Parts: sequence; C-alpha cells; structure tokens
Amino acid sequence: MKGFGFLSFGHYQHGSPVGPAEMIRQAVDIGVGADELGVNGAYFRVHHFATQQASPMPLLTAIAAKTRHIEVGTGVIDMRYENPLYLAEEAAALDIIADQRLALGISRGSPEPAERGWESFGYTGSIDPRGADLARDKFDLFLRAIDGQPVAPAASGGPALPIEPRSNGLRDRIWWGSGSADTAEWTGRQGLNMMSSTLVFSDEARPLHEVQSEQIEHYRTAYTDAGFTRPSRVSVSRSIFPIASAEDAQMFAILGAREGHDGFGSIDGKTATFGKTYVGEPDQLVAALRADTAVMAADTLMITIPSQLGVDFNLRILESFARHIAPELGWQPNAAGPVTGYPAA
Repeated sequence: MKGFGFLSFGHYQHGSPVGPAEMIRQAVDIGVGADELGVNGAYFRVHHFATQQASPMPLLTAIAAKTRHIEVGTGVIDMRYENPLYLAEEAAALDIIADQRLALGISRGSPEPAERGWESFGYTGSIDPRGADLARDKFDLFLRAIDGQPVAPAASGGPALPIEPRSNGLRDRIWWGSGSADTAEWTGRQGLNMMSSTLVFSDEARPLHEVQSEQIEHYRTAYTDAGFTRPSRVSVSRSIFPIASAEDAQMFAILGAREGHDGFGSIDGKTATFGKTYVGEPDQLVAALRADTAVMAADTLMITIPSQLGVDFNLRILESFARHIAPELGWQPNAAGPVTGYPAA
C-alpha cells in the first residue's frame, strides 16, 4: 500500500438534517479536510434512483477547485446510464481543472432500485438483462473519445471530429470496477487501472482478501501479457474504524462484534463475498491489515466512511488512520506527489 483515500456512499434522507443539499456540502468539506490531512484520494459511489450521490462531476469539480493535492474520483460510475461522448467531455474538463488529479472509476454498475433504470434514461437495446453489453459498448466509445479519435462527421464534409476539450494522458487515470477474475483479466487486457470493492465474486466461499489478491494477480498478469509497461494502479476498499479514544470505543464496540468477519451470499447466481469491518486499536489494525494480502498488494486503499455521521466524525476516522496506522503500511502523504502503481512484472 502506498496511499489511502475515503470512499463515500453519500447517503441522505429527505426531511432530515442531512438532506441532499447538506450531503453535498458536507462531501466537499470532507474532501477539503482530507486534503489537509494528507489523505491521497476522495472517491464517491454513484447510484441512480436512490438517496445517494448520482451526479458526481459537479461535486468532484468543487472539491478539486478547493484542494491542492488530493485525487478526486468515483467508485464507480454506472456506464449503463451514461452518454459516452458527454462523459468524455466532462471527464476531460474535470481532469484539467483538477490538474490531472482525476481517478475516474467506471463499470457496468451494481444492482439499482429501478428495473432496467438505464432505459428510463433513454438507453435501450441491451440484450443482457444486466445491461453489461450496453455498458461495454458505450465504454469503448468513451475510450476512443478521450483518446482523441474522430467520433462525429463534420458538417462541412471535412475530416471527422473528436470531442473537445481533451486532457493529455486521461486514459492513464481511468479505472474499471472489477468484481471477478474474468473482469480483472479483461481490465488488464485493456490497459486500465483496476478498482475492487468490498464485494467480489468467485467459485467458492473464501475470505475476501484471498479472492481479491488472486484477482489482482490475474489482472497484473493480463496487463503485462498485453504488452503494457506503465505501472498501473490497483485499489481495494475496506471498512475500517480505528479506536483511538473512549468515544471511538463506545461507538464501534457493537459494530465490531457484529461485523468482524466476511459474509457470503449469492447474487446473480454467483457466490459473493462481502468484506468484514475492521474495528480495533491502532496496533491491532496494523497487524490485521498487514495480514490482508489484497490491501498489501494494492497501491491504494479506499476506506468506506459513514458519511451520514457528519464532517467532524469522518475526518476523525481519517486522521486516526493517517496518524496511527497508515505510516506502518507504507503510506506516503499526498504532498509527496501522486500515488503511483507498482512496477509491472
């Protein structure tokens, strides 16, 4: 592990003190505070038809404009719901504003509250009931657009036109959210960075870190075999709550007793592993995370935060991790420069 950031789910409730407007304002404040603490990344989940963050670009732009070092990104944008050319324009503009501090995570997306909700957005034609075919086709067009390839005929009859603006090297800052060995290998073959969350799929019920570290190995092998040499990035997500005070102990005691082990289930007919919650004093967490093979194999750790509990509470979690735990795992604060991937084998 080289760097760590926070992953916010952006929950809010209508009629409560943390409604949508307050959620967005607090997200900006957490991002600014995290930048000052030396945290390396501010990442946000994206969900539609839910009381969560759905339109991340304005939020990421606001955070980027108010910070100097922290990487801003998503984990992940659901490509089924996106116009690939408009997303390419937005991503390029944001990357420019952020001075190339973007980490744009994209994927097919996870199950949503709406039944085939992307069709309500006007995107039809998918044969796959999960919309994976639609997501991959649109993602291919998105990549061609950010690479500067012509994507539209000129009205004058001249050469076809690329999107504008474009940000140099943006493809190096695009990530694909992978939850299985197959998608990990596909991500490597595309030369993309890889995000892996606290939910992964495998053929059998095994600890999250074992499944995830194998997927990372599959990804890196495919990446190298495809001829890519740039050190690529890999991130994993974990729920981590350091106990650095009596107040922390009281808040997290019940949580730790309830969620101190991985969970298993079935989604879409596949065996799913759900990551446990790490709760403990700093020395306990250092030992546990060092034993987490996926955390140590990845260059970036995303800590999921309970964003609905407010700015001060979440910054205390990040500060405790930065002060007491991260330095023991190889962390370099954001002022040291952008996080880089481990060299390709």
